[in-house]
Amino acid sequence: MSNSPTPGHASGKSHQHDGHPLVGHLVPLWILFLTGSALVVLTIITVAAHSVDLGEFNIVFALVIAAIKATLVGLFFMHLRWDRPFNQLVFVGSIVFVLLLMIFCMMDSKQYQSQLVGGNPSMAQMTIDKEAPNAPIAKQAPVLR
Repeated sequence: MSNSPTPGHASGKSHQHDGHPLVGHLVPLWILFLTGSALVVLTIITVAAHSVDLGEFNIVFALVIAAIKATLVGLFFMHLRWDRPFNQLVFVGSIVFVLLLMIFCMMDSKQYQSQLVGGNPSMAQMTIDKEAPNAPIAKQAPVLR
């Protein structure tokens, strides 16, 4: 190896390594600012949605927004939009597997509802009644049968 400067570069540092650039892709600033702005807007929507009662769809709405935000971060901040197709396949595959895991967990969650006993255990209820009678947990929940 020689310590002499590379032709065309005064600093002697080459921007090439074995014919490949050291930087994979340079993203224009306007794309980064637009993506960051979209993430801020989606965060504001998520916070605002907290005050809207959609019933059981609140969690679905929050997860959809989170998935959109994760996709934006992956595509533009992690440069997956310009990366090799295999990396995009791994990203999409991981999202599919997370969705499958969530679906399987939700399918199982209703199977044991009839076995749940509502309310607090008797010793805990006595302590709560004595120490914190106005706490929200102090109210005895109905027994689920």
